[in-house]
Amino acid sequence: MKHHLVEGKTLPEAYHKSLVKLYQEGSKVPCPDYDTNMLETSLTFYVENATAEPFISKLFPGGHRELQQYTMEIVDGILDFKIGDGNCWEYTYHQRFAHQLPWIYSELKKNPYTRRAVMNIRDFEVDTSNTHPACLQSIQFFIRDDKLHMKIMMRSNDAVQATFMNAVGFIALQRKAAANLGYPVGSYTHTANSFHAYERSLKTLEKYVKDIRECDIEDLTYNYEEFYKELMEESIPEIMQQVNALKESMKKE
Repeated sequence: MKHHLVEGKTLPEAYHKSLVKLYQEGSKVPCPDYDTNMLETSLTFYVENATAEPFISKLFPGGHRELQQYTMEIVDGILDFKIGDGNCWEYTYHQRFAHQLPWIYSELKKNPYTRRAVMNIRDFEVDTSNTHPACLQSIQFFIRDDKLHMKIMMRSNDAVQATFMNAVGFIALQRKAAANLGYPVGSYTHTANSFHAYERSLKTLEKYVKDIRECDIEDLTYNYEEFYKELMEESIPEIMQQVNALKESMKKE
């Protein structure tokens, strides 16, 4: 199973290249756990500057509100209350790594050149019996060249429906860690051992690739700092109102 590497100066550039690589190099394979087929390859995309502009791609099934909620789920754990007996989730990524972050900060402050700043997301006992085991497996931080770099590894990643939102959420965590440690954000490396598009998303993937080939990058992206960040942050009250309403409804059940 061949593994591909694509690189970009910005997140959208690297992400768009990864979509094209999947479209060009992917193999059609069965996906019996979801009773479908998929186009699949194995891939790493490398972003030279994780927060460089333009930061937002237009080629994902969502908008500013969805991105804001997802980053809050990753960084702040706003939906961790859904975990537990009688609830709908067995884990969240935030729940898996939050207790590990203090040690990560301590290790990196003690030894900036450490190779041990790894957060394990996979829980063997839970994920081997879970119908929806964690796709994210690990997160590793490096301080090199006076910057904080982050490398994540996923066992499985839906290129069309999830990858861009995943990356934005993980880079939000990288921003938080960098601020805590007092370093600027460096590179972001995203590895997906199964980088795929399900059969139902193949027409969307084809359209995205057509747009990437025919349009300038400026036409397929937004700058985050100029206005998209404001749009995202303006959606926070509505998101929290819905989260709190869900909490209350779950208490009554």
